[in-house]
Formats: sequence, C-alpha cells, structure tokens
Amino acid sequence: MSDKSPRGSRASSENATPVTDPAFRYAESRNIYAKKLLELKGKVYADHDTETHRGKWRGTFSGPNREALHLEIGCNAGHVVSQWAARDPKTAYIGLDWKYKPIFRGAEKGLKHGLENLIFFRAHAERVRFMFAENELDRVSIFFPDPWPKKKHFKNRWVTADRLRDLHSVLRTGGILHIKTDHPGYFDWINDALQETRALWEVMSHTRDLHGGNPDAKKLQIPDVTLFERLFINDGLPIHQVILKALK
Repeated sequence: MSDKSPRGSRASSENATPVTDPAFRYAESRNIYAKKLLELKGKVYADHDTETHRGKWRGTFSGPNREALHLEIGCNAGHVVSQWAARDPKTAYIGLDWKYKPIFRGAEKGLKHGLENLIFFRAHAERVRFMFAENELDRVSIFFPDPWPKKKHFKNRWVTADRLRDLHSVLRTGGILHIKTDHPGYFDWINDALQETRALWEVMSHTRDLHGGNPDAKKLQIPDVTLFERLFINDGLPIHQVILKALK
C-alpha cells in the first residue's frame, strides 16, 4: 500500500546504543555503495560526517549564499528534492535517507544536472538534532513514511511527539513542517502526536483528501507529487496532509 522504503525512519540495529544517544556511533558498512559515496565528497555526507557542520550547513554549498535551507527526510533517490533544487536555485536543499544506493543515485543526478544547491545525507533521521542546530532549517518535508500498519510495529513509526519536538527545535520560528501519508491510521497517529505538541505549532493545512475534487489530479507530476503519490492517486487512495508552522 504505502511506500515500503523506511524513508529514513527505521531505528538502527548497528549497536546497542540508541540512535538518539549522543554516544551512538555508526558501524562500518560493507555495502559497496558506502565506498562509492566517498567518490562524491562534498555532494554526499554519510554517517557522522552529517554532524560535522551543525549550524553551518549553508556555508557548505558552492555558489552564492542561499536564502533558505530545506530538508527532505526520506528522499529515496532524490526524485523530488532534485527538482525542487532545479526550480529554486536560491534555496539550499538537503535530501536525507538511510539507504546507501538511493543516496548515491540522487547525488549522481545532482552532479549530472549541475545542482550546486543540493547535497545528500546518508544517515538516520533520528539524529536530526545532532545534524542541525536550533533554528537552522526553514522547511522540513516528510512524504509517505512507512506506516508500520500492524499494532506490534507501531513503535517503529517515525513521526512521534518526541520527533516533532526535535523538528521544532531545528526549525526557525515560522519554519514549515510538511507531512503527507496515504495511511489513515498513521494520520490518526500523527494527529495524536500533534495534540501532545500543539503549543509548538500553528496548523496551516490539514486534510484527509488532498486531491479530492481535483479533476486533473492524475496529471500532476514530480515534484508537485511524489512517485508513490502518483500511484496512490491512480488507485483512488486519498492523500492525508498536514502543514505546520513552527511557533516560538
């Protein structure tokens, strides 16, 4: 039903230290694409390298200073974030995912198209507050995270009240958090998390049928929709969306 990619959401099993613990260390990987990422230094940051420029990420982009910094959590191979970057060269974009190969492919695409305002992170999204300083980001997007539909797996769902607090801390006041899912149960779960953190956010948009009433919804293209979103629309599945603005 939903995107089977964990979209940066799965907790690490690399060692016994929780991913959110400051003492957490990434294990060395034998994945062939872990080595390939080294070929794209400056376009890709992997593991603890994603935490080396905390508070200074805008300065790592080549070209002119960027007016804003946007993060897509669970970017897969960068289908959406790369087109955002192409459309908006004044903004810096970071695509984050935990899988090596998609990140490598996304960075290759960025290089091919000369996107100086786009870099990629291979890392666990649980460590977002170690990657970014307070108020560093202007926008965060999370599209179609794994819904973990079975009750025994609910603990693996990425969007929780604690994660919303972490994201609020790295967003500037007035910054935007954009979440979409096709799974109604997960949307209920997200709404419960929002109730716990309602003092942190202003709800800008909230809908259980984003494309309802749009006769041209099937004509929408990336980046206005994702690859999976196009499939969901064709299957007649409603898209649930919430857009939040960070309060002080």
